[in-house]
Amino acid sequence: MPAAVDSTPNPTTDTETRTMTTPTGGRLASGELRRMVAGWLADHPGTDVTAREIAADLGRSSGAVGNALRTLVDQGTAEQAGTAPLRFRANDATRSTDAPTARPAPATTPKKSAPAKPAKAKTAPKKENPGPVTRPNGQSYHPRKLAGLPDVTALRKLRDAGIPALMYGPPGTGKTSVIEAAFPDLITVPGDGDTTVADFVGEYTQTPEGRYVFVHGPLVTAMREGRCLFIDDATLIPPTVLAVVYPAMDGRREITVKANGGETVTAAPGFYTVAGHNPGVHGAVLTDALASRFSAQIQVSTDFDLAAQLKIDSRAVRVARNLATRQRTGDVTWAPQLRELIAFQKIAEVLGTDAAARNLIGIAPEDDREAVAKLVRDLFKVSAEPLSLGSRV
Repeated sequence: MPAAVDSTPNPTTDTETRTMTTPTGGRLASGELRRMVAGWLADHPGTDVTAREIAADLGRSSGAVGNALRTLVDQGTAEQAGTAPLRFRANDATRSTDAPTARPAPATTPKKSAPAKPAKAKTAPKKENPGPVTRPNGQSYHPRKLAGLPDVTALRKLRDAGIPALMYGPPGTGKTSVIEAAFPDLITVPGDGDTTVADFVGEYTQTPEGRYVFVHGPLVTAMREGRCLFIDDATLIPPTVLAVVYPAMDGRREITVKANGGETVTAAPGFYTVAGHNPGVHGAVLTDALASRFSAQIQVSTDFDLAAQLKIDSRAVRVARNLATRQRTGDVTWAPQLRELIAFQKIAEVLGTDAAARNLIGIAPEDDREAVAKLVRDLFKVSAEPLSLGSRV
């Protein structure tokens, strides 16, 4: 829960924030803002700054500048210097990213043109292929392709265009991982059947002195700071509760906090909403109202190639692939996802491969356990029994 704050509006501060984050420049060519940001960092070596500070100097949107900074960090041409708030600084590679177009070139005396040389064949533009991206928890995320782009890049482009995205797929496929990797400024609301409006907008709480103050929730914080709001398991949240987010997502980009005297909160540039949905999970309902708000709906399945790269036992991967194929045809209802495959490898390292294989049988739903047991027995040559206690030692 965020720290307690005084709920009295501050018109001066609000005006300053709007002035600072409102973009004033015209539309730039692709990649130009990133070069401008790199140039700004290169001109201020050793300085730790926020996206908002650079945006104010360049006259651009703080959200767009923040995305440019995250791309520079992913490419290794800038560094993240801190969190809360996110701060960035230049590194030795930053100057190479600074294009001459980021600042006016010095005037020169016109020279006579030399004889034209034969034109060289144009080379195809280099495709962006970032390496692993570090998530807030320190773990590495390996990007996957989405519409011909690295998924983190594609998601950031959707954010720049103001297109909310819904990531859907079975639990354990990496929906949260890609969202955390794409948006380091993420604020998460975990959803379930008990989630309330207060979990989004905030509520009154008592201070040690006995006073009651209104503590704003994650939705208000994300809107005011121009950050990304991730609604995890959004389809488990009652539709009447989730409706509090809708006015912030559409053209209004504002909400009314009835619990705080009808306070109006307007979204700052950069505010963005992304959600996760687990189809088939008991109680998960993708309503028409929710689906219509998320224009981009992206399926997330297990990355079996990554499982191989992580050197997970190939037999476990074969079990997962086989069950995933049968799941699509309706023969079974369950298949191990990347999360279960990673757990398999960890158990194998601690208790041995036989125990990890039998654990696959134990975690399968009762209706699918026989099919899983047959696959495990055939591939691992172990007893087709779940991992369980034996006789007393």
